[in-house]
Amino acid sequence: MVQQLSWKVGGQQGEGIESTGEIFSTALNRLGYYLYGYRHFSSRIKGGHTNNKIRVSTTQVRSVSDDLDILVAFDQETIDVNVHELRVGGVVIADAKFNPSLPETCTTATLYAVPFTEIAAELGTSLMKNMVAVGASSAVLHIDTEVFEEVVLEIFGKKGQKVVQKNMEAIKKGADYIREQLGEQLETMKLDPADGKKRMFMIGNDAIALGALAGGARFMPAYPITPASEIMEYLIKKLPQFGGTVIQTEDEIAACTMAIGANYAGVRALTASAGPGLSLMMESIGLAGITEQPVVIIDTQRGGPSTGLPTKQEQSDLMAMIYGTHGEIPKIVMAPSTVEEAFYDTIEAFNLAEECQCPVIMLTDLQLSLGKQSVEPLDYNRVEIRRGKLQQGELEELEEKQYYKRYRVTEDGVSPRVIPGMKHGIHHVTGVEHDETGKPSESPVNRDDQMNKRLRKTKGIRFNTPIHVHSHEKESDILFVGFNSTRGVIEEAMERLEQDGIKVNHAHIRLIHPFPADELLPYVQGAKKVVVVENNATGQLANILKMNIASHDKIQSVLKYDGNPFLPQEVYAKSKEMFVLNGNV
Repeated sequence: MVQQLSWKVGGQQGEGIESTGEIFSTALNRLGYYLYGYRHFSSRIKGGHTNNKIRVSTTQVRSVSDDLDILVAFDQETIDVNVHELRVGGVVIADAKFNPSLPETCTTATLYAVPFTEIAAELGTSLMKNMVAVGASSAVLHIDTEVFEEVVLEIFGKKGQKVVQKNMEAIKKGADYIREQLGEQLETMKLDPADGKKRMFMIGNDAIALGALAGGARFMPAYPITPASEIMEYLIKKLPQFGGTVIQTEDEIAACTMAIGANYAGVRALTASAGPGLSLMMESIGLAGITEQPVVIIDTQRGGPSTGLPTKQEQSDLMAMIYGTHGEIPKIVMAPSTVEEAFYDTIEAFNLAEECQCPVIMLTDLQLSLGKQSVEPLDYNRVEIRRGKLQQGELEELEEKQYYKRYRVTEDGVSPRVIPGMKHGIHHVTGVEHDETGKPSESPVNRDDQMNKRLRKTKGIRFNTPIHVHSHEKESDILFVGFNSTRGVIEEAMERLEQDGIKVNHAHIRLIHPFPADELLPYVQGAKKVVVVENNATGQLANILKMNIASHDKIQSVLKYDGNPFLPQEVYAKSKEMFVLNGNV
């Protein structure tokens, strides 16, 4: 019996690969296994190779695995593209329809041809071939096919009981066929029993959308873009149930300005996009900065520049999100590393946006946005709504012909905020420099006062966990630093390095800007080497460390920018090589 293994299904986009993985993983999640899934797909609607790799474990996992135990193939390309991942003793379960074969170089895996299409056709339609594949997979793992009944009922119940029965029959026939084929070899991949606990199984985008809902957001203008669209799609279904709405705008410029306008009117609003959309929003983000309007913007990073790699992993928007706007404005940039953090950090993003009256950009990446993870039950008692200096009572009467000092210079940099229509709250709102009432002003003294006021407001922000620290003590041989989805591979690399006798710490950055230099500095000072792991070509996070903490001689980068997420082995091998090359043994 084994505590964890990795399963992958692959084929052409449009032939049910995603639904195969969804049914398989959902059932295992409900048994209490921890899961981590990552989809490889092309930037097209139909056609092109796609696969879904799912890691199944009796303990928590936060990354894809180095190797592969079971490959389910609907075409020969799936075998050719993915066979190199198979471990010694791995299994390929392929549709007999295309006469599958293993490359001559693959001598340690076993191929089992199962007539997915033929069995499904005998039951009424070849479309059920993915159900036959699910059944075959369950037999390899020693999982009773009955565990899929609830999931199948949820998916196909609306089509009638006969459809449900046929799909379950396809699963059972697939399981029966593979049991006859494997015989005693089935024991090699039998999973240890799971703990049976109920957990959510969700992608980061769904957690962000749920966090926005719980955080009081009631309006989302957005334009569809990979990998952000699921946030909009989730809220299209849910926001109307809470008196809110989603509007699909003509472009990202309109989306951002509408979100700013809604916040100006007192409604918590957000928009979400990816790199190309954020480029279009930059001028609007500057408008939010100078008019001191709260707005939450989600950037689901993907491969760039321009259209780049729309469906591939990258973390190359970091510098753009901090420094992309022209001029200088207060801005907060956050970066959750897990699905749970994505939920809680979204709520906090709205609080910080209103407390500081500035744009808050929450960075995710494609792996976190679309990768599916097991999630412990969310604690809604942790949800806190803080609206900052939003004036909600009656305002003092103004002297005749006076305007409200919406941009009053204050010690903490945050001015009292009113919404349109409040009696005695009339003021100007303009994108040019202005005085305390909002009237345009080019006075040098006023300029200094307003600039200094705005830039003060983020210095004392409340953020409970600006860095996630995984360490035993502050001194270490290697300090890993990362952000977003690299957390899982870093944690696994740490375990392997510690088995080699190397003392390792890990600081994962959740508050990118303003940078938490004071919290990170003791760990940098106590490390012999600082290894920054990030999915970009220029070491953007490493450069931010150098700007804020110095220690240039200690900082080295482990980079990957080919569109694929890191594997634990890659981080382990590269960091150990650095350790040895620097004169350590």
